[in-house]
Parts: sequence; C-alpha cells; structure tokens
Amino acid sequence: MSRIELSSSTSAEAVPLHAPLPGLPATATAPDVPLLRPRHDSTGLRRALQSRFLRPALDAACLTGSLVLALRWPGEPVWLGDGWPLLLFPPLVMLLLLLRGMYERRLRPTILDGVIPIAGSVSIAAMFVVIMQIYVGGADSFSSMTAHLWAASMLTVGGERVALLGVQRIARTRGLAGAPTLIVGAGTVGMRLARRLEQNPEYGLTPVGFLDADPMELGTHESPGIPVLGSPDELDWIAQLTGAEHVIIAFSSEPDERLVDLVRRCEALGLEVSLVPRLFESLNHRATYEPLGGTPLMGLRSVHPKGWQFTVKHAFDRIGAALLILAFAPLMAAIAITVRLSSPGPVIFRQRRVGRDGTVFDLFKFRSMRLPDPAAEGFRPGVDSAPGGVEGTDRRTWIGRVLRRTSLDELPQFFNVLLGEMSLVGPRPERPEFVELFETDIRRYGDRHRVKSGVTGWAQVHGLRGQTSLSDRVEWDNYYIEHWTLGLDFKILALTMLEVLRPAE
Repeated sequence: MSRIELSSSTSAEAVPLHAPLPGLPATATAPDVPLLRPRHDSTGLRRALQSRFLRPALDAACLTGSLVLALRWPGEPVWLGDGWPLLLFPPLVMLLLLLRGMYERRLRPTILDGVIPIAGSVSIAAMFVVIMQIYVGGADSFSSMTAHLWAASMLTVGGERVALLGVQRIARTRGLAGAPTLIVGAGTVGMRLARRLEQNPEYGLTPVGFLDADPMELGTHESPGIPVLGSPDELDWIAQLTGAEHVIIAFSSEPDERLVDLVRRCEALGLEVSLVPRLFESLNHRATYEPLGGTPLMGLRSVHPKGWQFTVKHAFDRIGAALLILAFAPLMAAIAITVRLSSPGPVIFRQRRVGRDGTVFDLFKFRSMRLPDPAAEGFRPGVDSAPGGVEGTDRRTWIGRVLRRTSLDELPQFFNVLLGEMSLVGPRPERPEFVELFETDIRRYGDRHRVKSGVTGWAQVHGLRGQTSLSDRVEWDNYYIEHWTLGLDFKILALTMLEVLRPAE
C-alpha cells in the first residue's frame, strides 16, 4: 500500500494538493493525494487553550482572589500583623502544583486526576502557613483567616480547573481545538492510534496523515481513512501544508538512526513529538530509568497477580462487597420482588463465565428477560465486536429494560465477589464458547485471565460496554493489569459511579 484513499470525515475535509510549495524549490511538489485540514480555523482558540501560561495565570488569579477574600472576611483584623505568612500561600500552592506536574500538558486530563494534587497542594500550603504563624507570633497568633483562605482556595482553584477542563473538552469534541497531527508509521499501531484519535477528539489531536515510505497492507476495518502523504524524509513540506503541530512516531520501516534524525528535525520545526516505545505492552508506571554511560536502560517491573498486593486487593474486595450488599439490601429486595411479579421464571439469572486462570463459574444477575426463545439461540458477534446488550430477539421485560439501562441487574455480582469468584474491579468475564473463539481471533485476549474478573473495569468506564470493539476492550483490560494499583481501583470505582448515570444500552 503506497497511498491510502481518503474516506469522509466528520471533523476534516479533503483538499487535493499538487502545486509547487511556497518557499521551497519548484521541484518540491506535493503528491496528488487528498489532504486532511480542519473544517474550522481554530488556531487562535487552540493555542489559547493549550498555552503553557493559561493554567498558571488562572491559578494565580484564583489564589489571589482567595487571599483578598480571607483578608476582608467579616470580623477579621484589617492589618495582617504577625499574619504576614499568609502572603506566602499563593506562590507556595503554585510551586507545589508545578512539582506535581499540574502545569504539564496532558492528552486527556480528567477531573479525578486533578482532585488529589489540588487538595494536597492547598492543604500542605495551609499547614505551612499555620506553622509559620506559630513560629513568628506564638501559639496565639493563628487566626481563622488561614481556614478561610484554605476553604476559598479549594473552591476557587478546584472550580476553575473543572471549568477549564469542561471548556477544553467541548472545544475538542466540536473540532475547534484539535492540533493537526502527523503519524509516522502506517502499520497496525499507527492505524490504531489514528482510529482512536478520530473516535475520541477529546484527546486534542487531529490526525491529518501518515508518513511512511513502505506502509503495510491492512484490512478495511483496520484503516481509519487517513491518507499516507509521503515518507518521513518529506516531513518539512508536509508539515508546512498540513499545518501540523504534533508528530507521533509509531512503528515504521525506518531504521532507528533515521528516526533520531526525524526527531531532531521536528524539534527544529517547532513540532511537538510523542513516541510509542518499543515493547510498549510491557511498560508501566513501575518502569525505572538508569543511564549506562550514554545509553539509557529501562528496568521493567511487572505486576504479580498472585502476589501479596493482590491478596490485599481481594481482601478489600470481600469487605467492600459485604458492605455494598448491606447498603443495597432494601433495593435488591425490591428489585427481586418486582422481577418475580413481572414474568414467570427465576429472580436470579445464572450464566457460565470464565474467570482467572480459565476457571468457570456462575455469574449472577437479576433476570431481565423472559424465558429463552429457541429462535434467539446461535447468536454470534460481528467482526471485532464483543457480545452483550440485546442478542437476537428482544425479550426484555419492562423492569428488565430499566435494570439494564441503569446497570442495576449487575447488583447480585457482589455475591460473586463475596464468594471469591470475582473482584470489584477487573476485566469483565465472558462466556466459555466465546472465550474459545476470541482467544484464536484476538491477540492477547487470554492475558485478561491473569486476574479475577470484575463487576466493573477500566474498559467499561471508558464506554466499552455492550457490543463495542473487542480489540479495544482487550487493550484497556491488559493496560489495567499492567498498571494496577489500589489507587487505580478506587479511581475506577469513582468513575463507575459517574458511568452508571449514562444509559448502559
């Protein structure tokens, strides 16, 4: 495949290029291939939202406003006196946020990722101010102004970050703030990146073309419809014509020394560079970096699903499941009675599923459908599509529609967790007949069975529920296993509370 034909895109339009390039020799012309350009000229908005000074400026304004509010609080003294350490609060908070990486640009920032750093930085700065006040003016010098300052800063800085994140997401989703991006390498990994960036504009990168001297032949379902514009040697004029601001280096046929030169060229052109590392499927946040002379070494630290860390996780699972069963007992009892009265059949639906190390167990759900219909047998998911949702004839009862839309039919799985068959967080289990099929067709599908299945998971909180892309789900699940921490589990549980507010079907 030397060129990829361009298909229609919702966020960009095709522009054929075959004219001499301004500022370059007359012989330097663009190939007769379609070029993706954003529909909207949003360069000013994009640069404003991505400016490295935007968040520090907003934080400084919010912290200064909080300080003024604390000083003017009714009943507080007009003069600072020994309370001058309050003036150290705004710069100290900003320094702590800087050290925590809160001013670095991220592809897909979330509210949860910013809550702990902001709360921690504001609280540490407030404690430092209290200690300074005590040492400067004595134990009686501490005033309620510090408490007012802490509370006001938590609200203003936190609110400002949430509002900014909302504006960024709206702008990116509407195609107003996506940086034009070139992807080096039109292979499987490059295609996957392009497809994901097109499907998720909230990442803030809009793929406009590939650079690859020898692109691979891929199936039509793997191709996102982005053209191959040329080879990496033609970066200069392609970046000029596309207005590219970002380059992602995936796997390509180019030798490593040529890619090093390409990175240097990107730096000279002022292009941001992202790199998909070799062995990326084995890398996680536990990896260490050490120099061996002038050669960097990455130390790989894999997770051990049968180690003591997962023993702690499973202990939390059972305690959490027991507490959740007690908390939801009245609701579960009401659902059970309603299901029993809605149609003939058992209240609890049992289905064979495959868990850790291939162990088969019975998964519990509230029955949401009428008794099986022979015509519904023989369902098979489509290409790269996971089973789930309504398979075949729609046999849902009226209460079943409500339960499945709100995911309340999953509540009995807390008993699976209590029995040790499942975890609160982990890859969703699948039926044995589909596991045999997927292990043959989907790469690394069997790796999901290294850990216990979960009531919720990393893939589910990112919208991969029901009949969605199976390869994407496997990728998210294996990412979760490689990067597992208790903190990640708590994050997924928090995201699940938000996700259940959206209809599951």
